[in-house]
Amino acid sequence: MNHFLYKDDDLFCEDVAITNIAEKVGTPFYCYSHATITRHFGVFKDAFRDLNHLTCFSVKSNSNLAILKIFASYGGGADIVSGGELFRALKAGIAPEKIVFSGVGKTPEEMKFALTSNICMFNVESDQELQTLNDIAGTMGRKAKVAVRINPEVEANTHPYITTGQSENKFGISLENAFHTYESARQLKNIDVKGISCHIGSQLTDIDPFLNALRKLKDVLQELKKMAFDIQFLNLGGGLGITYDDEKPPHPLEYAMALKKILGNEAITLILEPGRVIIGNAGILITRVLYIKSTKQKRFVVVDAGMNDLIRPALYNSFHAIQPVKLLQSEMIVADLVGPVCETSDFFAKDRKMPAFQAGDLVAIMSAGAYSFSMASNYNSRLKPAEVMVKGKRFSIIRSRETYDDLIHGEAIPEFI
Repeated sequence: MNHFLYKDDDLFCEDVAITNIAEKVGTPFYCYSHATITRHFGVFKDAFRDLNHLTCFSVKSNSNLAILKIFASYGGGADIVSGGELFRALKAGIAPEKIVFSGVGKTPEEMKFALTSNICMFNVESDQELQTLNDIAGTMGRKAKVAVRINPEVEANTHPYITTGQSENKFGISLENAFHTYESARQLKNIDVKGISCHIGSQLTDIDPFLNALRKLKDVLQELKKMAFDIQFLNLGGGLGITYDDEKPPHPLEYAMALKKILGNEAITLILEPGRVIIGNAGILITRVLYIKSTKQKRFVVVDAGMNDLIRPALYNSFHAIQPVKLLQSEMIVADLVGPVCETSDFFAKDRKMPAFQAGDLVAIMSAGAYSFSMASNYNSRLKPAEVMVKGKRFSIIRSRETYDDLIHGEAIPEFI
């Protein structure tokens, strides 16, 4: 069920009119549907009910505390890539034993924080990282549970900036070097090898790359068993895509059934790291039209949100559907929807057919729940937008709009100036 629907020509999130939120909160703002988040998480989790698994929400996709709290309350874990994300996950009440720490550049301080927090496991991505983790765990009198992140050399068929499973990417350890890394890890007295990990990319709309990766990981698992490793976890990462435009991604149940067919009766816990597939279509960005501008070649609709609020179109040339908050009876036009940031790449849609918006109209930028606010910045000294969550007939601000004082928090002018 879609929880962003028109009722009497007005766009609603669940049972709250977007115009009512805009009147109270101002624009731009992100709006999330609680019902959509819980439904998506439930569908994904239920798809794997016949497999021993741990669902770890990808915090990088959306790290708002209120959203993380939902996953905590439903028994979900977290996939983190920084100490800050670990801090957020713990603050939201996610159990530390359900947190896995990925990323190529974990600092010693972050490792200490994670070890002290008793997280489930580190996904180790280099031999030097493994040695550093061993040294730090030793100074703390602890053992670090690890999985080795393997680069399976699988073509992910996605945008090159979000493919992560090939040798040209910075992530993971090559298949040919993986067994050497496992042997090295076994020799380190403060390391406890418990898993195999991989992640091949994001916004994948085809199951085959996942299956190809899993087949390779299963071969690795069999070899490690022969080498007497006690492997308990197999982390297949995230990456399952969503519909932004006309994509037809697989349903989580189809995905789960295909994985189960390959895994067979392996006595292992599957770790999954969904992000976009849970939160992507659960959020929208609401912005207001400031001006209409025309040149000999273009018509521009200038809105009060910018690439600093939602950078995906500028960064990936990604598609986000554009909808009016109040259905308009006007003709459709071809225009660019652009923001106020001083960059030519500050756009949300180019040469797109859209309603003939006028100054003051509210515009909904759809499918903005994932990798949107979490990638927002203060470029041009712009204030980050508010975030709102709707549940039924109620809504709450889950992040206040920044103020000018927030912009300079932590800055200081030294005496010598």
